[in-house]
Amino acid sequence: MIGWGNAVSNAKQILAMLRSQAEGDEEQFFSIALQVAAGEARQGHRATAEEIRSAVDAARAQRGARSSVPISFSRPRGDLDSLLDLREPGIRLVDVILSSDIKGHLDAVVLQQRRRDWLREHGKTPSRRLLFAGPPGSGKTMTAEALAGELRLPLFVIRLESLITRFMGETAAKLRLVFDEAHRRRGVYLFDEFDAVGSNRLATNDVAEMRRVLNSFLQFMEEPSATDSVLVAATNHPSLLDRALLRRFDEVLRFEMPSSEEVRAIIKAHLAPMKYPKLTWKTIEAAADGLSQAEIVHAAEEAVKEAILAERGQVATADLTRQLNKRQSMKTVFAEEQERLG
Repeated sequence: MIGWGNAVSNAKQILAMLRSQAEGDEEQFFSIALQVAAGEARQGHRATAEEIRSAVDAARAQRGARSSVPISFSRPRGDLDSLLDLREPGIRLVDVILSSDIKGHLDAVVLQQRRRDWLREHGKTPSRRLLFAGPPGSGKTMTAEALAGELRLPLFVIRLESLITRFMGETAAKLRLVFDEAHRRRGVYLFDEFDAVGSNRLATNDVAEMRRVLNSFLQFMEEPSATDSVLVAATNHPSLLDRALLRRFDEVLRFEMPSSEEVRAIIKAHLAPMKYPKLTWKTIEAAADGLSQAEIVHAAEEAVKEAILAERGQVATADLTRQLNKRQSMKTVFAEEQERLG
């Protein structure tokens, strides 16, 4: 009877591997292979389990060495197409300047995700529910993309404008679809502007429908997930979140705007192939004050393009401050327009 059960289980795993291969989902293919390895280990076949793991590690390493071009992931279909925005990550964690505290937490998450099948052999699950809190432009969305890139997973951004409706029960039903997809298809799922979903259930301006949505979200978060998809909730206003939510997250990371040291690191990382022998950093840091990491990156890259077209081999302080000031002007225009409309 046990042998028959194993045969059925193996057949299902082979079918799942074939489906993932047909869909071009290599990460799911590797995940199932590691599940097979875990099963072999539980039966005492340690050598076979280790052989499978080594083969998966070698295949992943070879895939990473083949190309730096992002993998093409299949798009969501049906009702999910309007709920999930697929973004193929083009960066990794090394491309984002993070505080040592945040980097340490994310490195631990990445390690647990990469070794998730080993953890499951011992009855443990990897960290997969993350809350990113911080002001606009502090790098929350960029970090979610980099985390997906690091794990070589697709990034799915939940479209709140399609998720939240005024019809009773519809938002919770759509939320159910999103979580079902996360349980079926491994990826990083980003709820940006999460306070729209997770606001305090006792807030005076709340309505019964949104309380039901939040209760559904809390329930869905607790459900076990065979795929260990990573759920990232990002908010600019953590004080608005319901306290019950904080207990559900494995990690709560606080983001800040780039410090002076981080401004330097961001710019230096994006000045290649230009030289920059005599930059006045205090002037540059003052020009970058209040800008997000993404805005500083854009400014540095524009300064490099300007130098290339001028046939210069180096970037000067004036090049960078000019581009940084342009970004500051763009922010001012946007803020004034928001104030006029609001």
